[in-house]
Amino acid sequence: MINFNLFYQQIATESLSIWLQFLPVKIAIWQRNNIHGKFNIWDKSLSNIPLLNPQYLDLVNNVSAQINNISTSQRNSIEKLLRNFMPWRKGPYSLYGIYIDTEWRSDWKWNRIFPNISSLKDRTILDVGCGNGYHMWRMVGAGAKLVIGIDLVQLFLYQFEVIRKLLGNNRNLHLLPLALKQLPITKSFDTVFSMGVLYHCRSPFDHLLQLKNQLVHNGELVLETLVIAGDKNTVLVPSKRYAQMRNIYFIPSAKALKNWLEKCGFVDIKIIDSTSTSINEQRQTNWMTSKSLADFLNPNDNTKTIEGYSSPLRAILIARKP
Repeated sequence: MINFNLFYQQIATESLSIWLQFLPVKIAIWQRNNIHGKFNIWDKSLSNIPLLNPQYLDLVNNVSAQINNISTSQRNSIEKLLRNFMPWRKGPYSLYGIYIDTEWRSDWKWNRIFPNISSLKDRTILDVGCGNGYHMWRMVGAGAKLVIGIDLVQLFLYQFEVIRKLLGNNRNLHLLPLALKQLPITKSFDTVFSMGVLYHCRSPFDHLLQLKNQLVHNGELVLETLVIAGDKNTVLVPSKRYAQMRNIYFIPSAKALKNWLEKCGFVDIKIIDSTSTSINEQRQTNWMTSKSLADFLNPNDNTKTIEGYSSPLRAILIARKP
């Protein structure tokens, strides 16, 4: 069972110490109520993953690690354990000769984001809906002081802890099984990321305001989400599913989303990227063998989803809290 005692100790003297009034109880409740059917496999596999200290670690250009004296048998053992945590959706990771070819080329998204945002050096960062934490490692590579990710999916928490163990138990980043609405308003984060979350929210304005409430004065929001082509009044509300996803509520145009951010009180709002998701960026691999984007598009017209909507277009916006 994963415990969070070192994290509690780390924040005890920081501005986030107020979290200690509620965090242990909320996480204990989550652990009690969210036992996945594969929990025992994941927990045992994590305990069998060796704690390694890489001689070469690159978090700037990718997430990769090497060590000189790893044997073939140890590498094979680690790979076998890593496969117990499939499907791997966010990455990729290159670890001691093992390449985890994830469903998403999350590094492509990072390459679109990173050149356009404020420096992350010495920043305290919140990553909302962080998945298994791939982008958190890239944030540490960019010089962040502390990165906290939140995601309720138990598999992502275990994948994160596996990677952290293989990379030397770095304590500059932590993943907590919490939802944004569960966090108290601390106004402690220099940068807040919300990537691939907004369209899952029944109330997108509440989500944007909750993100704003976590930022310090002049803090930066990095928002990445599905959008649709159109003007500032264009919003798609899918009837049942969008690209086979059930829990999709609102997909605004990038211009409409900019307007939403203005209404929530953000300033200096910029649309820094708009990119159609290709079947090379999101696809099936031998580390994620379920259906992927190619299966969710119209087989006769890949500019449409299988339901007939425009195929996935994603935008990145940045904004400042005044």
